[in-house]
Amino acid sequence: MGCSKNLVDSEVLLSQLERGKFEVVHDSDEPGFDAVFINTCGFIHDAKQESVEMILDYVEAKKRGDIEKLYVMGCLSERYAGELKDELPEVDRFFGKFDLKAMVDELKVTYDPEYIYYRKITTPSHYAYLKISEGCNRHCAFCAIPKMTGEHKSRTIESLVKESRYLAKKGVKEILLIAQDLSYYGIDLYGENRLAELINQISEIDGIEWIRLHYLYPTKFPMEILPVMRENKKVCKYLDLPLQHITNQVLKQMKRNVTREATEALLKTIKEQVPGVVLRTTMLIGFPGETETDVAELKQFIEENKFERLGVFTYSHEEGTLAGERYDDSLSDAVKQRRADEIMEIQQSVSSLLNQQKIGQIYKVIIDKKEGDYYVGRTEFDSPEVDGEVLIISEKKLKQGDFVTVKITGAEDYDLFGKVV
Repeated sequence: MGCSKNLVDSEVLLSQLERGKFEVVHDSDEPGFDAVFINTCGFIHDAKQESVEMILDYVEAKKRGDIEKLYVMGCLSERYAGELKDELPEVDRFFGKFDLKAMVDELKVTYDPEYIYYRKITTPSHYAYLKISEGCNRHCAFCAIPKMTGEHKSRTIESLVKESRYLAKKGVKEILLIAQDLSYYGIDLYGENRLAELINQISEIDGIEWIRLHYLYPTKFPMEILPVMRENKKVCKYLDLPLQHITNQVLKQMKRNVTREATEALLKTIKEQVPGVVLRTTMLIGFPGETETDVAELKQFIEENKFERLGVFTYSHEEGTLAGERYDDSLSDAVKQRRADEIMEIQQSVSSLLNQQKIGQIYKVIIDKKEGDYYVGRTEFDSPEVDGEVLIISEKKLKQGDFVTVKITGAEDYDLFGKVV
């Protein structure tokens, strides 16, 4: 459940169990398993609820005899272990986010720390996520993640390059760098940001053709990565930069340690130094104290900046956060949703306009799958699962993971249509 960082944790567990002679399957609805692990999310209310519902589904499966053992791991389990044990006695054992050895020991498999580099890839084999750090040193008022994951801990460049080489040998062509905060990479280990060096070293690995960056903070943004993005052909001109809001009043309440003026200056610098860069961002709507004036200013900002990719989620009061303890969550869910819908209506128009401008242009596209009459692929400006797709007609048979040259022939609000040339 939850984010791509959780997916990596699951892949590491799967590889350990597979090494211990278990047959392991990811996301299967089939009955008859000796054990099921549910890797939970504990970030916001909706994600927590989804995790709880998944646990309850498998509690029922256990009662029917479809499975023998039920284990729960991950962020929700890390955050609410005591409460979950009391409420769900049918679960055989709860594990936290960092209990890999305990989980392996539970199934009487010998834990091998070296084997964490050799993950069982559950994504399509041509792309994989690479988690470069754990934890977070930011203390945004709305976020409980530092409470669950602790302070930022970077992995060494050597270990990440080693894992990337393994992924390349398994056929991975696109590596997506992920962390709670890429912007802080290396500072705890090396005394300075080393993200640019990491990117360059991974780019030297044969077989890796695209490197994509997810989750950089606008505060203390590592400017040294911009020349790398501009000059290194393997680095996608794509940045995931969650801004969360834009008015100084809301940003201050959120403890984001940035202003609108600083944000706009950063966006200007990024676009100047990396021509053609595509920006993905996220906005948090309905934060305590947000007014209609704040929302109007945010709408204007989005219309002016025309982000190629933008997502929205609504605020939920979370225990253990500064906002949850000190602020009054007085806005109704209906008001929050209305504001979010208004933002997404603007973004839909922006995305449609930008997509129409792509008709007639030619792009390098990676093929993800085939659906009906179409091959489904992505440009370097699209991340899997979260961004738009290119629906392609080709007389020639294409394989998953192929790179092809595509001319765009049509466009919808978020997806493109094209033909191989």
